[in-house]
Amino acid sequence: MGNLVGKIAVVTGAAQGIGEKIAARLLDDGATVVILDVNFEKLERTASVLGDSGENVYPMKCNVADSEDVSKTFSAIYGKFGKVDILINNAGITRDSFFHKMTPEQWHSVLDVNLNSMFYTCQAVIPHMRTQQYGKIVNVSSSSSWGNLGQGNYSASKAGVLGLTRTLAKENGSKQITVNAVAPGQINTDMTKDLPDDVKKMATMLTPAGRMGDPAEVASVVAFLASDDSSFVNGECISVSGGFLIV
Repeated sequence: MGNLVGKIAVVTGAAQGIGEKIAARLLDDGATVVILDVNFEKLERTASVLGDSGENVYPMKCNVADSEDVSKTFSAIYGKFGKVDILINNAGITRDSFFHKMTPEQWHSVLDVNLNSMFYTCQAVIPHMRTQQYGKIVNVSSSSSWGNLGQGNYSASKAGVLGLTRTLAKENGSKQITVNAVAPGQINTDMTKDLPDDVKKMATMLTPAGRMGDPAEVASVVAFLASDDSSFVNGECISVSGGFLIV
């Protein structure tokens, strides 16, 4: 606790679920946290809850799938704080369908939010991080990056996250910037709560831990990668899945 004092962190998709827990953990560790989400009403409610345990939280509406909105938002962040030390790319959506029935809108909307957004946000911070010779970027991928029934768009986006992560790690490691990823398995969030019971049961059976994960368990790994405790960890993807077995 307290190892992020003085750090400015930005968390995307922070209105709920894993993003909210990541923001809460970074706050607990002493960071000032800017939380971004397209749903500002829900984001404000989240900020008020997080404010109970730490006042250094700033909600900002941002559609991370819109390059101009990202540019404006990060310009405002740099205008207020002068720097960004930590970027957590967590925003993500699903639009599940078997591939032969998938519409172009389902494909593009998922790639726009889950992958293209990281291009926009990383481009917004990396030039500054290279100048300051310091930065921590953590991208949220998924165990679905290996492929999953009915998730051709989601799986492709999350696999793309890993390729981007490793490339950015190689390009920026000499500037004391680390870029890593986490790959959650089956986590209890709004995204998974509506899954059919038989799907949840199967996921539990395929998880040696015998249960679904908690968002806070993902947040703890993200907090490690966002801290200087991970100073020699770069270009890695840490699975947070309870040992979920890929089939």
